[in-house]
Amino acid sequence: MENSLLWIGRAAGAVGAVVSVAAVGARVTGQYFLQGIQVGTLLMGGVAAMVLGCLCLLAALTASSRSRQ
Repeated sequence: MENSLLWIGRAAGAVGAVVSVAAVGARVTGQYFLQGIQVGTLLMGGVAAMVLGCLCLLAALTASSRSRQ
């Protein structure tokens, strides 16, 4: 379980970072839409994915510390 939470957290964080960077890059170039999706929506989705990654990594961290006691 801990191993799967680690991988889900890492993957979600990486995807979120890429989506956020793409959204910021599109907005800096003056675009409001990227492939028909608003750039603000992409940025919120990227932030949400990074939050999911943080929560999964936190759950894995607390599970591993609980199993050591």
